[in-house]
Amino acid sequence: MDDVMNRRRFLAMSAGVGAGLNLALTARHEARAAEPVAKSGMKKALIVGEPKAEQLRAFKEAGFDGVEAGIVPVQQAEQCRKIAEELGMEIHSVLRGWAKFNDPDATVVAESIATTEDALRAAQAYGADTVLLVPCRIAGNMPRPWEYRYDFDPATGHVRKVTYGDNEPFAEYIKAHNHAIDTSRQAIERLIPLAEKTGVVICVENVWNNLWVRPEIFRHFVASFKSKWVQAYYDIGNHVKYARSTDWILELGGLIAKCHVKDFLLNASDPAGGGKFVNIRDGSVRWPAVREALARVGYDGWMTIEGGDLSPEEHSKRLDLIIAGQ
Repeated sequence: MDDVMNRRRFLAMSAGVGAGLNLALTARHEARAAEPVAKSGMKKALIVGEPKAEQLRAFKEAGFDGVEAGIVPVQQAEQCRKIAEELGMEIHSVLRGWAKFNDPDATVVAESIATTEDALRAAQAYGADTVLLVPCRIAGNMPRPWEYRYDFDPATGHVRKVTYGDNEPFAEYIKAHNHAIDTSRQAIERLIPLAEKTGVVICVENVWNNLWVRPEIFRHFVASFKSKWVQAYYDIGNHVKYARSTDWILELGGLIAKCHVKDFLLNASDPAGGGKFVNIRDGSVRWPAVREALARVGYDGWMTIEGGDLSPEEHSKRLDLIIAGQ
């Protein structure tokens, strides 16, 4: 019963705050309706595997400025860059994705590092300035989304608690969390010299890997490197069920190098705190508030749509609305 009541209080409080914020933002945007939309330096992108001329041309016609691409051999990436430049498009980032820096097998770790090195070299050849990296994932008995309250050592980033009260049920999860922090840090530190050499930033993404699920601890991990070659790739929709997107943006601030644009529809009736990913502007993300938060922290970079089943034209129109603060 206590869990149910806590969940209800959480949802009611979130709904109340959200309603107040939405009313304020609605009034503000209505007042600005007659004003011209402020110009933005934000650029729009979609995700591809290997960029092809026909696909890039279609994206450009739909209103996109570039793409985020997959890992390909350097010579192939150079050819893709030429094609993109001829079309007036950019390949701004490489999607490295999931690594296994916390694997118990040293060979697997070495392979993950080598693949990330390939991604950095491909990015340089593409003319991209970032690589999106997910260092690893963990499993175990976790708190429910609304129960998370991290207590961690600011010197090491090691987690001491993941929720209030008794943390013994989460002991193995906490242990796995700290192992992942240490091994991910070691691997990324090995990669920083190549990042500097290639001129490509390693961007750690907040993703469903059961690590760093709240903004304060994610920020601590990224900032702990004290290097301009390690920043954050913030996915706007990935952790809505743990904290509001605006909380993430304001916490990460200047550490945000790139953004994935994604939406998530919360399911208030799901006792596990679930929901589902949906097309942008169809979910629970409060986009006007997100746009305002991005402006507040000075982010004016790439906005790359991930997922969804809309046409490039419809994706482009919806992203235009988001960038316009609507």
